[in-house]
Amino acid sequence: MISARDFPRLAALARRAREFLGCELPFLGGAMTWVSEANLVSAISNAGGFGVLACGAMDPERLAAEIRRTRARTDRPFGVNLIVMHPRLDELVEACIAEGVGHVVLAGGLPPRPAVEILKRHGVKVMAFAPSLVLARRMVRQGIDALVIEGSEAGGHIGPVSTSVLAQEILPHLREVPVFVAGGIGRGEMIAAYMAMGAAGVQMGTRFVCAEESIVHPRTKQAYIRASARDAQPSVQVDPDFPVVPVRALVNEATRDFVRFQLETIARHRAGELSADEAKLAIEHYWAGALRRAVIEGDVERGSLMAGQSVGMVTKIEPVEAILATLAEETERALSARAGGLVEGVGAR
Repeated sequence: MISARDFPRLAALARRAREFLGCELPFLGGAMTWVSEANLVSAISNAGGFGVLACGAMDPERLAAEIRRTRARTDRPFGVNLIVMHPRLDELVEACIAEGVGHVVLAGGLPPRPAVEILKRHGVKVMAFAPSLVLARRMVRQGIDALVIEGSEAGGHIGPVSTSVLAQEILPHLREVPVFVAGGIGRGEMIAAYMAMGAAGVQMGTRFVCAEESIVHPRTKQAYIRASARDAQPSVQVDPDFPVVPVRALVNEATRDFVRFQLETIARHRAGELSADEAKLAIEHYWAGALRRAVIEGDVERGSLMAGQSVGMVTKIEPVEAILATLAEETERALSARAGGLVEGVGAR
């Protein structure tokens, strides 16, 4: 495991995150469905970071089993990411409590007050995603223990605002709880910059897709390694009456065909073949199973290759510990190049 003692400037700035998470490095693994399972999550935690298990569409029984699988592989802290729109959210919360999970990340929307209250009542630390300063402050008043601000450079479902703008909007004005920055982060120099602005740490997902411990199919890993930042594009919506939640992924046959499919489906609606609801449902279901096809089956053309724009910095398959060591070394070097007063001044908050 990487020790914070080897990176004194990073450790000083990361004190708040390390105390909150219980790990050596202020680096969270982004929760990626099918990817952030027991093997990768435990590897991140064992190496000194903080792994986060992606519940995704799991039912409570499978989530409990995955938590146990993860705990069998690590005695270090890790968290669980729950999607607030999951129809069995209450049961998933209960599963986390029953399995003794210490940290839960509520994602995909505003955290429901009942879920927050029951988690906190059982001593679970609750994290959530804040898309703006106004909502961040509301979540803090609601009792959220830490926040993640994720910009549009991230992979998967994205919002409209870039990471750098969100950081400027939120970090200088929100000091009550630890705030982690996510989206497009692939090098330590950027980590140092955000932490100097007041971030407690960072969250990264794409950076770990090609880790040795990742179960992602070898063909899919090679697609990520070959990709550049410009290959990670948000999905296109062709008609405002048929909304598409933007998802950033590597462009492939499926993403190009999605535009044609929308046009054909909308044309069928206008010809009276489909109702508006049927057309919307067809468009929504286009990607059903596509993530699994890419991650597990290695279908790099018809699968969904969700990736952030930092994918251009993923250049080889390597162990998680090597990835974290490189990031920590880059961050420490960048912090050392800054004025000492800046580092100590921020770290002392």
